[in-house]
Amino acid sequence: MIDLRSDTVTTPDGSMRDAAATAPVGDDVYEEDPTVTDLEERAADLVGKEAALFVPTGTMGNQIAIREHTSRGEEVIADRESHVVKWELGGMAQHAGVQVRMVDGDRGLPTPEQVHESYVEEDLHRPGTGLLCLENTHNARGGLAITPERMRDTADAAREHDVPVHLDGARVFNAATALEVPVTDLTDHVDSVMFCLSKGLGAPVGSMLAGDAEFIDRARRTRKLFGGGMRQVGVIAGPGLEALENVDDLGLDHANARTLAAGLDEISGLSVPEPESNIVVADVAATGHDVETVLERLADHEVLATAFGPTTIRLCTHRDVDSDDIEHALEGARAALDC
Repeated sequence: MIDLRSDTVTTPDGSMRDAAATAPVGDDVYEEDPTVTDLEERAADLVGKEAALFVPTGTMGNQIAIREHTSRGEEVIADRESHVVKWELGGMAQHAGVQVRMVDGDRGLPTPEQVHESYVEEDLHRPGTGLLCLENTHNARGGLAITPERMRDTADAAREHDVPVHLDGARVFNAATALEVPVTDLTDHVDSVMFCLSKGLGAPVGSMLAGDAEFIDRARRTRKLFGGGMRQVGVIAGPGLEALENVDDLGLDHANARTLAAGLDEISGLSVPEPESNIVVADVAATGHDVETVLERLADHEVLATAFGPTTIRLCTHRDVDSDDIEHALEGARAALDC
């Protein structure tokens, strides 16, 4: 079975399992786990921030950031299709008591003009804008990689109103790889950034939240409130350290995604644009089958994908899929749909 549902399906390799078995540990709530401390310091350095915090999930990292940047009742500007809006269970309202002002961003990124238009100044009747949330790569828009220049211009627009900026960078290393820029070119323009260890980087669990030292001190307390205070957590931070060594391999995933997309696009009834990162989106409308039927046919031929829209499916390349697997997936797709 070739599992292309997500890059979250990767399993830890031998070096990660060894790191888990041998990691020095301590009680992280007391900040005594040396492996976690090492991971946090290295993660912060990678994205050019003063400090970082190890969190169990990307969603928790995003929600902690939103809570710490805002006051109750404020508005958060975010793209309508962003992860924090679509797939975090209304966490902004539940955890931070804020409301969302959604915009239809340009390739998923609110433009400077949209930021200015959406900004609400606090007064007797209105809560004010407390945060701008960005996403790079943008998952729901097909893994689009947003350039540093556009990130800078949008963040600058927020700062004109003294509004902080948080980046959901679950796949920010994919964005940097796709754009062939240092990741700091994408993170320098934001006040905080979350990135996942458990997607393209291949760790079994965990994400990092980074920002200035004072922000991370507050975030650590909120992590405890959210149930994220962990004990001898070096056993999963060790694989996280190994994951940081995998950044340079992401280009292979992108190359595999391009090969997959080109092959799928040759199948009658499929329309597949060239991907910008590791996410391939195929429109199945012209096959004459609905999404669920296409997914079932693919699964019958040993290929797993996921629904992505009314007529689209998503296939995501990752560390556990090599070029031979991509060819096998294409063979399965042809058998499933060339009929």
